[in-house]
Amino acid sequence: MLDLSYEAPKPKVISGATGDWELVIGMEIHAQISTQAKLFSGASTTFGAEPNSNVSFVDAAMPGMLPVVNEFCLEQAVRTGLGLKAQINLRSAFDRKNYFYPDNPQGYQISQLYHPIVGEGEVLVELGAGVARLVRIERIHVEQDAGKSIHDMDPNMSFIDLNRTGVPLMEIVSRPDIRGPEEAAAYVLKLRQILRYLGTCDGNMQNGNLRADVNVSVCRPGQYEKYQATQDFGHLGTRCEIKNMNSMRFIQQAIDYEARRQIAILEDGGKVDQETRLYDPDKGETRSMRSKEEAQDYRYFPDPDLLPLEIEQGWVDDIEATMPELPDAKKTRFMGDFGLTDYDANVLTAELEHAAFFEAVAKGRDGKIAANWVINELFGRLNKEGLSIDASPVSAQQLGGVVDLISSQVISGKLAKDLFEILWTEGGDPAQIVEERGMKQVTDTGAIEAAVDEIIAANPAQVEKAKQNPKLAGWFVGQVMKSTGGKANPAAVNALVMQKLGL
Repeated sequence: MLDLSYEAPKPKVISGATGDWELVIGMEIHAQISTQAKLFSGASTTFGAEPNSNVSFVDAAMPGMLPVVNEFCLEQAVRTGLGLKAQINLRSAFDRKNYFYPDNPQGYQISQLYHPIVGEGEVLVELGAGVARLVRIERIHVEQDAGKSIHDMDPNMSFIDLNRTGVPLMEIVSRPDIRGPEEAAAYVLKLRQILRYLGTCDGNMQNGNLRADVNVSVCRPGQYEKYQATQDFGHLGTRCEIKNMNSMRFIQQAIDYEARRQIAILEDGGKVDQETRLYDPDKGETRSMRSKEEAQDYRYFPDPDLLPLEIEQGWVDDIEATMPELPDAKKTRFMGDFGLTDYDANVLTAELEHAAFFEAVAKGRDGKIAANWVINELFGRLNKEGLSIDASPVSAQQLGGVVDLISSQVISGKLAKDLFEILWTEGGDPAQIVEERGMKQVTDTGAIEAAVDEIIAANPAQVEKAKQNPKLAGWFVGQVMKSTGGKANPAAVNALVMQKLGL
């Protein structure tokens, strides 16, 4: 059972010339649904294809072409809703959002404004041990993406690539519950993690498969609490939307800049205009893109080509029955089953592949030793080499073998590191390598005692220093380990050194 006891973090406060201001942030996450076909056509969603090669007659808005709903996209949306503890609406409908852009050949976007497929849910965003923000989800609706305008290929012309036209998106809309830049980035990371666990979006921000629109406003201390009590947005400031953010670092920078920009306007006696803005990472500032449209500006109306969606509870139940273990539940289980710390469990469950690798290493073994080797040695080396877990030269079976040898005291920690290097560069069976290369740990106390006596006899001055300052006994331990090629049992060496020195 997931322990939901936590303390909410304090809101971000910015000191202005006339007093303190607090940030209020809501987010709209556009997550590309993991599917091979588009929302209303059979065209491919493969990234990186030749321009305008993944375009059907429906995508190109050819006359007489009618949309047909991709049922798998609906299943993925329902799965996402269930993963966010959200209400699944058995009846939903598609609307037309009318606007003209060159990369939108239909002249409208098919979306769900009035009757989304998923209703209210929640995401628990951890921000430290015992500190978390519960972010409420207002809705998740399914919609089609637009194409892409390209302006930097020719000085006199723009180009249009319609490959993304009709690509299925889930728009995940939060309440304005986020109170700072760091919280916003943590929320996106947590949502991305859940989506990846569910398999409903790959979360690839570089390819534009996950991007965020960030709504930022500021208010005086105490005003947000009035909003929470009444749900009256009049207590909050005018919000501005920052479009298409696909970097955690830029999200934080954009929020901080935009909040300070609004504060400067208000303190100068001005009024913040509700508008859509873009973030320029080179200049570190937001700039106006267009005035913020309301629903009536888009002339929303029910799409006449698509009947309302009616799904059965049994179908939803079948999807729920196949739900995977989600990050919070997996983290709690890892802490309980393997005795891991909150930090280690967070690191190991951050990615589904990492969690699976660790569990394969730890199965039937000491979980703490397994976690230490997966996090520090394996992840550290993978990061250094720029490799993913799938490309690891050391398998979970091999690393599990290393853990077995450590647990049975066949090898010491130092020898284990040497063994790991051999496995990384050459491969092989850990136990066989240790046997063939004489890497077993020396546990014969007689041999260890002889080495300790030799080091002590050769360093009388150091002996006197150690007796005055027992911390210096570690020097003798190091010398003995060095003289035995790291094969001596460290615990036995330490005990004998302390005994011989009378400490």
